Amino acid sequence: MFRLAQLWRTTTVRLTALFIAIFVIFAVVLLGLITWQTSVQLQRQQTDAIDRETMQFKRLDSDGGFRATIIAVQRLASQPGPGIYYVADPSGQLIVGNVTDLPPEVLAEPGTYSFNYSKPRLFDDPDSEADDAAPQRQGYAMVRSEKLPSGLILVVGRDVVERRGFTAIVLQWFAVGAGGILLFSLVAGVLTAVRVLRRIDTISSTSNKIMSGNLSERVPVTRRNDEFDALATNLNLMLDRIEKLMQGMKEVTDNVAHDLKTPLTRLRSQAESALRDGQGEETRKQALETTIEESDKLIKTFNALLMIARAEAGTPSGALSEIDLSAVVTDVAELYGPLAEEEGLTLETDIAEGIRINGNRELLGQALVNLIENALKYYEPAEGKAGRINVSLRRDGSKVRIEVADNGPGIAAEDRGRVVERFVRLEKSRTEPGSGLGLSLVAAVAQLHKGELRLEDNAPGVRAVVELPG
Repeated sequence: MFRLAQLWRTTTVRLTALFIAIFVIFAVVLLGLITWQTSVQLQRQQTDAIDRETMQFKRLDSDGGFRATIIAVQRLASQPGPGIYYVADPSGQLIVGNVTDLPPEVLAEPGTYSFNYSKPRLFDDPDSEADDAAPQRQGYAMVRSEKLPSGLILVVGRDVVERRGFTAIVLQWFAVGAGGILLFSLVAGVLTAVRVLRRIDTISSTSNKIMSGNLSERVPVTRRNDEFDALATNLNLMLDRIEKLMQGMKEVTDNVAHDLKTPLTRLRSQAESALRDGQGEETRKQALETTIEESDKLIKTFNALLMIARAEAGTPSGALSEIDLSAVVTDVAELYGPLAEEEGLTLETDIAEGIRINGNRELLGQALVNLIENALKYYEPAEGKAGRINVSLRRDGSKVRIEVADNGPGIAAEDRGRVVERFVRLEKSRTEPGSGLGLSLVAAVAQLHKGELRLEDNAPGVRAVVELPG
């Protein structure tokens, strides 16, 4: 279980605490406003009731005289409730009412007053025993004093103790509600933070395992399809890509070591042979020529690797610009036409004119060169069948397709995905010249241009398709 200090140091908990604080403050303010408005409304209702009764008594006094007023006040004063009624003669002597005495200023000047008073229980509870020892109930009154047309002094009011008691109850439940909101908010916040941190810890744990060398680890994905699952899915895709790249790097390293060890060994043997005593000038000259030839092959291999790396990194030698792809394909096809004739093959073209795309002329030309050279290098003519290589360029909807097809032995379906990897050569003896990087470069160039390389069956032969956005 997480310690409190560990939880508080996390951004998740701090944000959760901030949201809880905002919510609690808003809830407390809202409840406070409701409580205050409730108290104000109760006070307003009592004030309206006092004003209404005062006006009724004044009309009654004007219409029916002081006797009707005294009878009406006596009837209301004898009823239980918070009402306060008091009628005095012009000198201030009590005639009828349910309070024992009033402050002198209430009787002296008309107006609104608030004061403490004593109220006999005789008038508060009709069922109580009426005797001289009956205790009086203390209260706090809000009254209005008026001088009636008959000369009587009328005091009408309400006992506000019950209203204050009700307000106290509202405040009490307001405190309970605020405390409950705070408590449940804290519980919900802690549970939310712990749940989020557990998901984050799962990702961190997986990352630690991967950093320790276990590249096959993946972040668990739940069935909730929430933002953490989306993050985990993207991380897993990234880890799949990294694992594939690491595996490819290992294979490249192994293949580089294998393919470069033999020519370097030959270079060293030739150099040692040329340096032996008794070797003639012709032998040394031949050794130097062999060294230059092997060095050129090594340079070509490294140049191909460098070009693939640049293409895969998206930083080709020269920015992408608008080029005439039809002219590029035409130039390469014309360059290799005579070479194909020397090999006993016919190079046919079907190139649409005026196709322009945004690309790198050097890389696209090199990719097409590699495809044609592969067709020339690995073509095995069948007896009685004329060899043919078709180079075509056409626009297909929003795509541009470059195709190099032959009618040779082709490539087995299970090898078409593997042959585009670096240093992969289907010729097992590896006696043919080459480094196994030709199709890898083509695939990298297609990827740089947001396209793809596909190897398809030409029935017979193989058809290499480079599909680029038009």
